[in-house]
Amino acid sequence: MTTAVAPSAPLTAVDRCDRCGAQAYLRVELSGGGELLFCAHHAREHGDKLREIAVTVHDETGKLVDSPAAGTER
Repeated sequence: MTTAVAPSAPLTAVDRCDRCGAQAYLRVELSGGGELLFCAHHAREHGDKLREIAVTVHDETGKLVDSPAAGTER
């Protein structure tokens, strides 16, 4: 039997960290059907343990890369 897994919806500014309320950049889906959301700080702090209990991990912390300010030239 093969089970297809639907891709996770992208995280938005409405998604908030379950620990502190900051914008979430990591979604951890649990085997019981629930999910946990974490900001980048708490994702780094608890990442190893979260990956041990996760069915899937949707990580968007890569969005936090420094980019040049609008209107500045190099």
